[in-house]
Amino acid sequence: MKNIPLLRSNLILTTIICIVLSLNIDNQAFAQEYKIKTIVIDAGHGGKDGSTRGQYSTEKDVALKTAIRLAKLIEDSLKDVQVILTRNDDTFVPLYERIGIANKAKADLFISIHCNDMPVRATRYISGYTRNKKGKKVPVYKTRYAKSTSTRGVETFVSGSGRVNEQDDAIKRENASIFLEDNYKENYDGFNPDDPESAIILSLMKNTFRTQSLKLAKYVQDEYVAVGRINRGVQEKSLAVLARAGMPAILTEIGFISNPEEEDYINSEDGQQEITKCLLKAIEAYKTSVEI
Repeated sequence: MKNIPLLRSNLILTTIICIVLSLNIDNQAFAQEYKIKTIVIDAGHGGKDGSTRGQYSTEKDVALKTAIRLAKLIEDSLKDVQVILTRNDDTFVPLYERIGIANKAKADLFISIHCNDMPVRATRYISGYTRNKKGKKVPVYKTRYAKSTSTRGVETFVSGSGRVNEQDDAIKRENASIFLEDNYKENYDGFNPDDPESAIILSLMKNTFRTQSLKLAKYVQDEYVAVGRINRGVQEKSLAVLARAGMPAILTEIGFISNPEEEDYINSEDGQQEITKCLLKAIEAYKTSVEI
């Protein structure tokens, strides 16, 4: 009978773990008593990065006002959750430093708040007529530069697959223990996330963050729709601010600052209350769905 070499114990165990994780849609249930403990709220733009504006307000100011209000609402409603702001004043924070704050804090969620805007478009139009040398009437063209002021609605983004590999270091460094026991090295005979054998586990972790990010994004959009906002959906895009997240992460566009009605709404007291309550309800729904 041909001798079959014994597989190393850690390889066998790694395979078992992979099967368990692949069969478990909500991989966070693999954690022991997993709880949402830390949420990082990111106010988009700030400082020198703040050219996007409506008729009277800037995106960076509206985002900051919303982020601070949401942080206070979370602290008042979820006493067991710590909230960290990436900025609390008009400061420029580079994109990767924003997610770096969340990775360093071992945050459970990252939520970036922005206002949407329409691009400036060039439109050629006839401003009048003149006559050429032959006396023929010809139009005089000019170009008008303007942006659409009628587009409205809310949308929420998660990091697209084009940047998924940028999550590797953050996952290995910060959040592997969410899905494995704290003492996984002892329990799994020297398990090393850098080993080729462990690549599938790393892939499953990234897929988990994508799945959970999509779940949170859907909760957010559902809450917006419940109060009558126009739903522009959940989208996946290669957004730098989300690319290296070692946790579920979303970017939500709370309204079009280029639309005068939505600019009034996102700046108003009623609008601010409604937007932040929608985000809180989405966080609460997500928290309930993943905690064990």
